[in-house]
Amino acid sequence: MSGDPVLGYPVVVGPGALDRVAAIARGRGHRRAVVLADANVESYARRAAASFDGAVPLRTFTLGEERKTLTTLGSVYDALAELEVDRGTLVVGVGGGVAGDLFGFAAATFMRGVAFLNVATSLVAMVDAAIGGKTAIDLPAGKNLAGAFADPVAVVSDVRALETLPPAQIREGLGEMVKHAVLDGEAAFAQLEHWASESFERWPWAELIERNVGVKAAVVARDRLERGDRELLNLGHTFAHAFERDSRYALSHGNAVALGLRAAGIAARTWGPWSDRDQQRLVALLRALELPTSYGGLDVGGVLSAMRADKKRREGRLRFVLPRALGDVVSGIEIDDKEVREAVERCTR
Repeated sequence: MSGDPVLGYPVVVGPGALDRVAAIARGRGHRRAVVLADANVESYARRAAASFDGAVPLRTFTLGEERKTLTTLGSVYDALAELEVDRGTLVVGVGGGVAGDLFGFAAATFMRGVAFLNVATSLVAMVDAAIGGKTAIDLPAGKNLAGAFADPVAVVSDVRALETLPPAQIREGLGEMVKHAVLDGEAAFAQLEHWASESFERWPWAELIERNVGVKAAVVARDRLERGDRELLNLGHTFAHAFERDSRYALSHGNAVALGLRAAGIAARTWGPWSDRDQQRLVALLRALELPTSYGGLDVGGVLSAMRADKKRREGRLRFVLPRALGDVVSGIEIDDKEVREAVERCTR
């Protein structure tokens, strides 16, 4: 996929896309670049840098959700200053979701904004985090509380990067894919049900990633700044972010999203027409994908406390995104504290 007319910038998905980074940058009017990367994917960053004519400066950083902080952001700013980045410089960020969030936010705020190209190397970044122009860091008070909406000049996803990832890291992106399937409807959900029994080597990754990009892009295009429909993309995430924080990030984001989807389904059974059958299919799919549907290390009170810092509060009240049926998801739903607690409790056992 390239030249996406919905988002207004290209999303390039396919094998060998890393070697086209410079050509994509030139096509968007950028010739001078610096590369920032998660240290774990330095080899991919070097390939991206090598696609440019001449030497391109490269800086690597030790990342992870626990390092998506103001301290790390300061280190990125220092690197941009040392590299003499100016408003004519393209910042290329290479890595997973944390890298895209952090480097994208740094680019959006350095010199009041410089151009950013996102090279996604993890499944969660390819199908979700890199799409839509959200950038952020975490604060002690909560996840992604400091951030900016800033579209990249392009997103590049080389599916060959998935071949080197262990299954646990692949599964980090599957929760987001299940979320998109619930948003998209029966055909997308059934497609995942079909592939769940196959080894990852057999999955048609480019096709599946493009489908997920399409789902997210369609929602983002209707609501760039998350004032309405874009909140639908937070299905399961109010629970998930609280699960992550209460576990002190021992529960990874991808696993937390899976658990959050189950919790949202539990709440939806009480609130609306989401059926027992749909909930059973959701839980069965999560389990078939070897994603968690319970986590005993959570403190219910701690999870509920973490929810109070969620960005989606309005006038002090939490609002949830809940499914009514496959392909029918609604936002802005307020549910009783008792029902929230019940959903959380059931996810601990």
